Amino acid sequence: MLSTTLGALRTRWVTFVGSFVALCLGVALVAVMGLTLASSLDAPERGPERFAAAPVVVRGQDTLRVATPIGERSQKLAQPRAVPADAVARLLNLGTVVQDRSFAVRAEGGPADLVGHPWPTAAFAPYRLDAGRAPEAADEVVVSGDWARPGTRVRTDGGTVRVVGTVGVATGPGFENAVFYTDARAAELSPRSAQLVVDADPAAVREAVRGDEGVQVLTGDARRYADADPDRDREALTAMNAMFGTAGGVTGFVSVFVVASTFAFAVAQRRREFGMLRTAGATPGQIRRMVVREALAVGVLASAAGCVLGSRAAPWLARWAVEENLAPRWFTIGDHAWPCHVAFWTGLSVALCGVLAASWRAGRTGPAEALREASVDARPMTRGRLLFGAALLIAAAVTLVWALVTNPGELLQRKTYVSRPMLLITAVALLAPALVRWPTRLIAWLPARLPGAGGMLARENAATGVRRTAAVAAPVLVTVALAGSLLGATATLDGARATEARGRTAADLVVTSAGDAGFDEATVRRLRGVSGAEVSASSSSAVYVLEDGVALIRSEARAVEPRPFAATARLPLAAGTVSALDDDSIIVNEEWEKHTVGERVDVWLGDGTRRSLRIAAVMTVGTGDNGVYVTPRNAAAAPVDRVDVRLAEGADVRAVAAGLRQAVRASGGEVVTREAWVRAMYPRTDRTTRMGVFLVLGIALLYTGISLANTMVMATADRSRELAVLRLAGATRWQVLRLVGAEALMVVVVGGLLGALVAGLELAGMWGALGLRSVWTSVEMPWATLAAVLGACAVLAVISAVVPAGLLLRRAAVDGGAGRR
Repeated sequence: MLSTTLGALRTRWVTFVGSFVALCLGVALVAVMGLTLASSLDAPERGPERFAAAPVVVRGQDTLRVATPIGERSQKLAQPRAVPADAVARLLNLGTVVQDRSFAVRAEGGPADLVGHPWPTAAFAPYRLDAGRAPEAADEVVVSGDWARPGTRVRTDGGTVRVVGTVGVATGPGFENAVFYTDARAAELSPRSAQLVVDADPAAVREAVRGDEGVQVLTGDARRYADADPDRDREALTAMNAMFGTAGGVTGFVSVFVVASTFAFAVAQRRREFGMLRTAGATPGQIRRMVVREALAVGVLASAAGCVLGSRAAPWLARWAVEENLAPRWFTIGDHAWPCHVAFWTGLSVALCGVLAASWRAGRTGPAEALREASVDARPMTRGRLLFGAALLIAAAVTLVWALVTNPGELLQRKTYVSRPMLLITAVALLAPALVRWPTRLIAWLPARLPGAGGMLARENAATGVRRTAAVAAPVLVTVALAGSLLGATATLDGARATEARGRTAADLVVTSAGDAGFDEATVRRLRGVSGAEVSASSSSAVYVLEDGVALIRSEARAVEPRPFAATARLPLAAGTVSALDDDSIIVNEEWEKHTVGERVDVWLGDGTRRSLRIAAVMTVGTGDNGVYVTPRNAAAAPVDRVDVRLAEGADVRAVAAGLRQAVRASGGEVVTREAWVRAMYPRTDRTTRMGVFLVLGIALLYTGISLANTMVMATADRSRELAVLRLAGATRWQVLRLVGAEALMVVVVGGLLGALVAGLELAGMWGALGLRSVWTSVEMPWATLAAVLGACAVLAVISAVVPAGLLLRRAAVDGGAGRR
């Protein structure tokens, strides 16, 4: 049988090339994702940056630590505590003390991530003065980078300033876009100081702050914890792992799905050849071994080529991630071998599994039965495939109902709405031979009634050759289902969050602060003094609660004044009232372990202070954005960052808006309508999530597009006899090509309908979960994107069908009729 195997490789080279391409690209995708994930497991050790030259850094408490029966649990505080005043007094006796401040700065023409500091801290990086001089007046600044030169006047959210100097890091490349103010001006812009630099002996400093709860003394490499975001590498790696893990899971599924389908289809095309071999005396076992040898030969070569291609493509993906700020600047692909081993053996195993089931059926076919077999697929599905597909379909339905009954919020999680469609896609793809016939006849109903036989032939060819139709429709099904499910899920969730935000406030206008410092008391008083405006000021904070005695949970909190807030808010309450909120109470949501009105709950406030608060009201869970509400006394360190304004009866909105803008002019606040605020703040899908979805879709669409073209070429190349018969029957060359193109177009539409059905079912489950959480919003199906994807698939499929058909038709009709099938 070895000579037969080699002969099949030579004569059916189109089929084997198609299988090679599908497997090579699939293995490459798995290798790329594996290499990327392996390289993101560990971060390099990062030294101190802003305080590399500082003797000692002293920080106030910035972490909440709670002892539990299974160990200590910790969370970063929303409002880190300042170093106690008496500790600062003791440190002043030891040496020079410089207070540090960091705050966001918005400047016209400047980088988006500008951060302000007092000038005395510049020496601790150390920064060097490249041009100009140090700032001496409140309206003078020194900047890092080359975005502004000395003498330039720049408008910022803190007023117009003049650049008097530029600096660079003396010990290496820059790590931030800094703006340095005088010490006094920095204190005005950011009154709170959570850390300071002490020029003294570290042992003496530790002795001086001994007994002060939570105060940290940082020296050596530990000074990096005083940088703006010391955990950014770990957080970036966590986000990268989530993004590339999701992308790897989806692309791995698509790769396995396409490879298995391609190899199974390649075997199914050769039924007559197997029948001839059986007639010549080949046993079923010999046929199966021949098919396995062929798959093994193609699989080894394609998997090896895929590993090489993946190792070349992985660095490109890493560079893209760095350029898009999805990965730290240091991220590169490391020297890892195991992802290529996993990709190689996975590809080879999938290829062999794909042909085994099909070859088992081919081996069981009797010689005479195989030779009599017509082109019509009398039994397009095996019983095992039908049962397996039905089982997956039932499993998808049962898991959906179970999630809706037990935990609807699970369906709103990214990992769920990314992974759930895979089960339904696999089920529908397995059942595709049984599903495609009726959609095909429905789509071709009108064309079949047009003058001429072309429409009728296209309908019957697609409806009777269901194996071929299902194989070609499968990549389209995957493409449309993934695009509809992922983009539709994110759009639906964004719409739900916007609906929630719109419903939670009755404000007509919203005033937001420009920076982290928020609005000072003078600005809030001016806002309250605007005629015709009912003002409710609020602050962003956090509350921490210990659930089940072992899990320290952080909940985002808004600090509000109860009476004004009740006039401008419409919270989705399940129990209680907003007016019941006071300094001894809290408004929680139903997701909390304790959520009964009147019950007391132990919490830690944003600065780590422990309190026992009474539950004044309970909100529904919603999409998960319904945090908690406390009074300003329970968020003392949180600055006012938002002011909701409701117009008094008869007040003119333009006049009130003008008065509000005048009130916040000095602090750089922005006044917008409620709808404009909702559009600006919601939806705001996390950029990592958004780029992860685009990455998943981009890779999946590219691969399935290539697979579609590949499968179409394989299917068309096997129709030489059929096309020759049409020519013998009197059809012109252009009529045959139009027929082939119409069939391809029809099959793409069938795949698109099945994909849209899968996406619709998934989004219906999400809609039901939102409804159970009291959020009623519309399902957002990305019709424009689906139309573009389907159009691209249609163009690709028609070209991939017509071009091979045109090459086949170059041979004489008699030669084609006498040729092999």
